[in-house]
Amino acid sequence: MAREGQQRDSKGGRGGRDRERDKDSDLIDKLVHINRVAKVVKGGRRFGFAALVVVGDGNGRVGFGHGKAREVPEAIRKATDDAKKSLIRIPLKDGRTLHHEVRGHHGAGKVLVRPAPAGTGIIAGGPMRAVFEALGVGDVVSKSLGTSNPYNMVRATFDALKNQQSPRMVANRRGRSVSDILARREDAPAAEVSA
Repeated sequence: MAREGQQRDSKGGRGGRDRERDKDSDLIDKLVHINRVAKVVKGGRRFGFAALVVVGDGNGRVGFGHGKAREVPEAIRKATDDAKKSLIRIPLKDGRTLHHEVRGHHGAGKVLVRPAPAGTGIIAGGPMRAVFEALGVGDVVSKSLGTSNPYNMVRATFDALKNQQSPRMVANRRGRSVSDILARREDAPAAEVSA
């Protein structure tokens, strides 16, 4: 059974509500999780809602945010606004996958993210899937190795994505050309490879 705030997608799996494209911009926003929170006051409990939203342009930019309010739509709006302020650019290989395997963690959340060949699709669970769909990744294999808390899973996924580097970034850092970085190193002497 799907948790509160989630619905089953067309394939029968759990996925966040997808509000697709914004009217004012070309951003995709995905609702990852809604949590009901309670504040104890003199007269009893006051209930509110906390929302976690991932926003991306489907072309290498993604961000996440959270918001709290007394009503669900207001919490989602606050979370979406927060996510739009924190967009980061991630280098993609061929516009469909990542450049290399990377691990990320935040608190007890640990994730492993690997590039995948064309046609693999997004192999990821709940919150991680929302991040990759908003980012525009079409082929990726990922695994959550720690907590199932959606907040920590999203933050761990972002930690992994921030450590993603393209060959151009490595070439600039080393002062070499991209072709030097991408060249096969099989015929190089062992001393040069270890340098």
